[in-house]
Amino acid sequence: MTKSKAAFTKAEWIDPDDAPELTDAWFEKADFYIGDRLIRLGRPKLPDPKISTTLRLDAEVLAKFKAQGPKWQTRINAALREYLKLPQ
Repeated sequence: MTKSKAAFTKAEWIDPDDAPELTDAWFEKADFYIGDRLIRLGRPKLPDPKISTTLRLDAEVLAKFKAQGPKWQTRINAALREYLKLPQ
C-alpha cells in the first residue's frame, strides 16, 4: 500500500470564489408563483397542530401501549381524550 489512509480521507479545498453568483434571475426562480399568488410547496400547515411535550409514565403503562404495536403515542392521546371526554 503506497498511499496513507489520510490521503484518502482528506477533503480537497474548494475555493469559495468558485460558487455561482446569486443574481436577481436566480432569486426569481426560487419561488413558485401562479399569477401573483405564491404557491407553497410541502405539507400544508395544520389548523390545530399537536404540541411536543415530555410526559412521565409508569413503565407498565408504556409497555402495554408499545406492546400493541406502532402508533402507541396516538393511542395514548386517544385514551387521554376519552378520559377527558373530548371529541375524537
